[in-house]
Amino acid sequence: ITATGYSAAWNSTDQVPQRALASRAIERFGAIDPSDRGSTSRYSLSYRAERADSDGGFKVNAYVVRSRLDLYSNFTFFLEHPADLDQMQIDGDQFEQNERRTVYGLAASRSWSGSVAGREMTNSVGLQLRHDRLDPVGLYDSVGGQRVATTQQSRVRQTGVGLYAENALQWTRWLRSVAGLRADRVDFEVASSIAENSGNRHATIVSPKLSLIFGPWDKTEYFVNAGYGYHSNDARGATATVFAKPDAAGVRQPADPAAPLVRSIGYELGVRTGLVPGLQSSLALWRLALDSELVFVGDAGETEASRASTRYGIEWNNHYIAARWLLLDLDLALSHARFRGPAADGTTGDRIPGAIGKVASFGATVTDLGPWFGQFQLRYFGPRPLIEDDTQRSRATTLASVRVGFKVTKDVRVALDVFNLFDRNASDIDYSYVSRLKGEPAAGVADIHSHPAEPRSVRLTLTANF
Repeated sequence: ITATGYSAAWNSTDQVPQRALASRAIERFGAIDPSDRGSTSRYSLSYRAERADSDGGFKVNAYVVRSRLDLYSNFTFFLEHPADLDQMQIDGDQFEQNERRTVYGLAASRSWSGSVAGREMTNSVGLQLRHDRLDPVGLYDSVGGQRVATTQQSRVRQTGVGLYAENALQWTRWLRSVAGLRADRVDFEVASSIAENSGNRHATIVSPKLSLIFGPWDKTEYFVNAGYGYHSNDARGATATVFAKPDAAGVRQPADPAAPLVRSIGYELGVRTGLVPGLQSSLALWRLALDSELVFVGDAGETEASRASTRYGIEWNNHYIAARWLLLDLDLALSHARFRGPAADGTTGDRIPGAIGKVASFGATVTDLGPWFGQFQLRYFGPRPLIEDDTQRSRATTLASVRVGFKVTKDVRVALDVFNLFDRNASDIDYSYVSRLKGEPAAGVADIHSHPAEPRSVRLTLTANF
């Protein structure tokens, strides 16, 4: 049985236009709207039990979570209220996102081990259930961190049920298979302050999967994976028939409801080897096709359903025991992501905003050097397109961190972490869109907006087990 609690409040740098940094209108960790802020809390209670039997085992996990979020953001600054600027009544474009959520969940599975025709076999079945209650979830206009008007407020009930079965069979000494079948259903119930966006939706999807593993030969095995999957969309987007924000004439334009569940299909071809003493290495080629991408909209602070897409790439993962006390990790990934088909709004280009093409990670971990332990981690994220025609791109981001720790006793440890070790002026996120600062044209200026990575910082942790 586990109980957890978390609460936080902040007033921090949000995403800001690079032109404001270049002109020194604000410092790197400054803000255009200093009243942007947020607070959140999360409390949970969970129960987990496992039982091993002679022919398999049983697992169950049940949980309840209560969370709260109040977030005040201003991404376009003074773009939506140009008349206010001209009259020196500066309210700005700040908005509030508010959510009160309760989640109930249950997961249970049963496995049986045995044989068929002399071949080892394991069968598993499982159930997953989750129910979300949002009372309420809303979007509001705000000024100076105070709510002034309601854009849309909803009461949401969302239930998801998943049933699955899996069979693992050792066909021969060098061939085994893992076959699975999963069925999922979601039910959405939305009561919105905008009557046109209220409603009920449901969807069911079935996802078969198959893996074939060949080997091992010389401590090396080869695998082929294929399967269907899905992702869900926001319940409010699945029932919405008009946009929440009116246009310049005060009219809410029609919107197409998003599909509750979106189909995907993926393939993977790879090899795993332990041929080199101390080294575990894997190489995989993969392809993923989605019927609809979820794209984050930087100037609105939300995701929206977009076009179908295809992604493919290669991943190389390595874990090396260099010495009894030293572990080395190296992971490299290259990917290619493109939209399929034309955009409904006439947007040109097929790049997926924010899709990273190159990722690398290197780590060195000291596990047992007397009372000392530690870790060094270096991560690289390559440039990514920010708009569909690829005329705006982010810079690469490279960040390092280090931990040094000491075991005071068997049960007491102290550790010092240093984040952004080399104090790089990197960005956590980058988006390209139009915003307006004071004194700029009413139509605004297109620019890259970034959220800075944290500067070099330290954290001291004391851990006691009892």
